Amino acid sequence: MSSTVTETETKSCDLVTFKAQTYGDWRDEFHKNGCVVIPNVISPERAQYYCDKQIEWLKKFDLGFDEKDESTWTAEHLPISFKGGMYFAYSAPHEKMAWEARTEPAVIEIFEKLWGEKELLCSFDGMNISPPRRKDISWSPWPHCDQNQNRKGMQAVQGLLNYAPNGSDDGGLVLMKGSSLLFNEFFSQKRQSFCHEDAPPPELEYMDLFLFSDKDVEWFKEKGCSLIKVNMNPGDLVLWDSRTMHYAKLPEGDQIRHVQYICMTPKRFASESDLKLKKECFDKWLGTTHWPHCNIRPAKEKPMRNGVVCPKDRDEPFEKPELNDTVLRLAGVKDY
Repeated sequence: MSSTVTETETKSCDLVTFKAQTYGDWRDEFHKNGCVVIPNVISPERAQYYCDKQIEWLKKFDLGFDEKDESTWTAEHLPISFKGGMYFAYSAPHEKMAWEARTEPAVIEIFEKLWGEKELLCSFDGMNISPPRRKDISWSPWPHCDQNQNRKGMQAVQGLLNYAPNGSDDGGLVLMKGSSLLFNEFFSQKRQSFCHEDAPPPELEYMDLFLFSDKDVEWFKEKGCSLIKVNMNPGDLVLWDSRTMHYAKLPEGDQIRHVQYICMTPKRFASESDLKLKKECFDKWLGTTHWPHCNIRPAKEKPMRNGVVCPKDRDEPFEKPELNDTVLRLAGVKDY
């Protein structure tokens, strides 16, 4: 079993440093900008398979959702989500389709190449299924990064595997390109997390997250960073350093957004206590945060509908994953 580090070490020092070098592949763009789109990680046919599985998942709740009937694209006909399409409850992080996506060989190979290691852990993250043009919800930008100022260096790299055409009108990921490299400079002065006028929503209280104000956004722009909407084709994977400012935009065109969030980091970053807690989460089909190796905070919050726990709440996946060696190792349940 690989050596581990303590939580104190996690927060007090850089966990990983990369020597200045030219790789001759997508890693050059990633280290320069803090983000990169890697095309054709899975085939269009495989991406369509995941789209179909996500639609099938929504229909299993028997709330009347119909992907061909826009009148059903409302909260009444959908399970409870965050920000109009992010699903973390209902044991969604452990659906078979979620683990199939995480264990796509090309996805694992990319994270192995990024970190230069094969012994990885995966986050128990959610998925995004966002119908466009919803009239029952409102949206505004919520720029944030998923790494607080107490964690130094590149400690986590987030990703999402995209399943459907995702153009300028199809919502999706918005990134502040280059912002990760200014992380330390930005936090060199004392700043308060959740600096928006509104308090953080309850769904975010357990996350390692910093919300940026409009003034903060302008600070990064003045430093030469650019806010970009990431457009993607089915089967593309986007990676971003967790120090990168980002947020999700709702789709406004005709296409339903289909995404699986995936984050992997070296297992040696994890403490023994976090590995134990991670196993407990896996055994109970609980999601966690974007972080695979630390900040393992079980997502025990129940999905609430009209002030009460959603009657459709569940504590296990509709389709449980195949518990093969790859899944168990990425989950931190089995040694490499």
